[in-house]
Amino acid sequence: MVHAYILIQTEVGKAAAVAAEIAEIQGVTTAEDVTGPYDVIVKAEADNVDLLGQLVVARIQNVDGITRTLTCPVVHL
Repeated sequence: MVHAYILIQTEVGKAAAVAAEIAEIQGVTTAEDVTGPYDVIVKAEADNVDLLGQLVVARIQNVDGITRTLTCPVVHL
């Protein structure tokens, strides 16, 4: 299982709606609207890196109001 944090920038005033919509996507474990340089932080999981990429590109990035994403896979050192 691969876990990642996805940092999301949204259009002004869209953070809450984006977080709520993303929270309903299968593979997303949490979606929180936050303050700072990013508007929403998502924790997601997938069986492998390829499926994680598909989740981000095909599902999350298609949510209306998102302007940019940054995916940070979790590593265990």
